[in-house]
This record gives sequence, structure tokens and C-alpha cells, in this order.
Amino acid sequence: MPKTARALLQLPPATAAAIEKLGANLAVARLRRKESLKTWANRMGVSVPTLQRLEAGDPSVGIGIVATALWLIQRDGELGQLAAPEHDLGAIEMDVRKAEELGRARALASAEARARKNRMEG
Repeated sequence: MPKTARALLQLPPATAAAIEKLGANLAVARLRRKESLKTWANRMGVSVPTLQRLEAGDPSVGIGIVATALWLIQRDGELGQLAAPEHDLGAIEMDVRKAEELGRARALASAEARARKNRMEG
């Protein structure tokens, strides 16, 4: 099985649902603009079947095609922020845990140093 197919089979259900919703929302955006599949596909530089797959929420549609569709509706500006480090809560939590561990280690080292000093003075 190709790696891409395996990755798509492992797609979390909530993520698959979000991709389907994105596709449906893009279809609504096209329809509200009274654009045909053919016209919209031509503007995107893709075939009508590819646009149909995008609007159906097919997760195998390339990210560049998704980005172009978002650009057509002036919603591509957020792409650069989707994985911005300041929004990566998992990494932030790891950083906090490391800082807490470092703080505990330093406090322990300081307490041990004070105890040694007290023993030497006493």
C-alpha cells in the first residue's frame, strides 16, 4: 500500500469531518458567487473532477489546491498561522514541563548546597 493511502486511512475521524466541512463550505462559497464548476476549476487551474473531489472533502486533494481555493475566497491569509509555534499547545505544555523540572532541580540543588554549608559550619 502506498504511504499516502496508508496516511489517509489513519486520518483521525474528527480531521476527516473537518476536511469534509471545508469542502462543503468551499462549494457554498462558489455557489454563492454563482460560479460554475467549470469556471471555478479553470480559475484554480484544476480539472472539474479535482474540484468536485475538493468540494466532496476528499483528503487526497493536494494542499496547494486547497490553498488556491482559499485564495479565491480571500481566506488564504490564515494558512501561515495554522501551525505557528505560538499556537502549538502541545509544544508549549512540553516547554512548561521542562521549565518546571528545571526549577525543581535547581531548587533541590540549592537546598542541598545550603544543607552542605550548614553541616560544614556546624
